[in-house]
Amino acid sequence: MKARDIMTSPVITVGPDTPVHEIAALLFERRISALPVVEDGRLVGIVSEADLLHRHEIGTDCIAQSGSWWLRLFSADRSIEDYIKSHARQARDIMTREVVSVAPDTAAAQVASVLETRGIKRVPVVDDGRLVGIVSRANLVQALARTAHDAVRVTPPSDQAIRARLLAELQQQSWWRRGASTVEVNDGRVTYRGIVESADEREAARIAAENIPGVRAVEDSRPEMRDLPSMV
Repeated sequence: MKARDIMTSPVITVGPDTPVHEIAALLFERRISALPVVEDGRLVGIVSEADLLHRHEIGTDCIAQSGSWWLRLFSADRSIEDYIKSHARQARDIMTREVVSVAPDTAAAQVASVLETRGIKRVPVVDDGRLVGIVSRANLVQALARTAHDAVRVTPPSDQAIRARLLAELQQQSWWRRGASTVEVNDGRVTYRGIVESADEREAARIAAENIPGVRAVEDSRPEMRDLPSMV
């Protein structure tokens, strides 16, 4: 699954000259948390709810002025930036200019990684400098729900196909020891036999099976190596 498959498009955008109060109204009315700023079709910035937290109109700019005098002294270099953020009247003056973006063919897993590592709620999708969509955390959750719904309508695969796909998945994992365990599939029910190193290994095997389309149940009573009687 790629970014283009889950992104919201077209995207609600604003221009660099859009007034701050109009941006606030759009965020509230559309129930969104950020607006890309576009100029001549190209992404030049983004304005989020965080950029509107400290505003002189509602008295929240005073937070930036709180604290002891010596703290304000050492943070004096931010006073101009804080003033601009709290008093600016147009998008160009409050927007974040260094915007993290992804391409339309970026894998969904990589998009999720970007959102997580950057601590952001959404990421614009850009193709040759032009904004073509936006992917939010909600889009990823929606995609998960959609795939689960679609899976219900798929004709269940054969037991042989289930076993082949499960083994292919297991053999890619470092914790799977093929010589210590076997897999059987009967009428969609997966049964593991053999031994495991730990309870975590058993749980991981169960989850691997549950992710295979057509699996109806998983049985795994394999004992842990430490519970086996000693040969000494």
